[in-house]
Amino acid sequence: MSDLRRRLDPWMRLLARVEIALLMVWIALAGVIWTFLAIGSEMQEGELADFDLWVLHTLREPGQLHVAVGPYWLIETMRDVTALGGVTLLTLVTLLSVIVLLGHHCRIQALVLAVSVPLAQLSSGVFKDLYERARPSFAIYGDLPTSMSFPSGHSTVATATYFILAVIISSIEPNRSRKVLFFAFAAVLSVMIGFSRVYLGVHWPSDVIAGWCLGAAWALVAAVALRFARGANRSSW
Repeated sequence: MSDLRRRLDPWMRLLARVEIALLMVWIALAGVIWTFLAIGSEMQEGELADFDLWVLHTLREPGQLHVAVGPYWLIETMRDVTALGGVTLLTLVTLLSVIVLLGHHCRIQALVLAVSVPLAQLSSGVFKDLYERARPSFAIYGDLPTSMSFPSGHSTVATATYFILAVIISSIEPNRSRKVLFFAFAAVLSVMIGFSRVYLGVHWPSDVIAGWCLGAAWALVAAVALRFARGANRSSW
């Protein structure tokens, strides 16, 4: 009996660590979902209007709502940054990543990525239609997008895509420093893309914050799905 206990002890410790990790992920998931819904509720009640207007006015020249603060090169930079969260680029990034993962026999990771990113895009569209928030009239170039404003689709899908990629890469990469670097890079990209949407005047700040929350929720769902799938795959051997 004691011999059996010694054999099972490492597996029990591993199970405990996995359960703790999953519990932390579930808590984080509940937190971002609650925050998203809270922002949506406050937005519908008009509680965020002052905050949204204050941020947008801060990023505009006094009395000129369509003129952003800063030099012209900053405007061009923000246009380039916002493209990193566009549907076309993120679709290409996702497709290329899936192909590379399949080429390296990482089928579970490829499946999680291929399913999660389109679902993030779909959920953004569903919530846009549900909340029906109009875009701000602060755009500094071209015409406003035709879709609704809440949540920011760029922020949602970019956060989901880049963080899911960070989760997948960190599940393969053994070096902890590199794991941290991948997540830091995903965070910087998400923040920059979200800020660019507000700076360019095509989204309210609360749209972007909600988009970050929704995208993070999908990344957390993908992390849980990946852990369960990998665990089931190991147990089948």
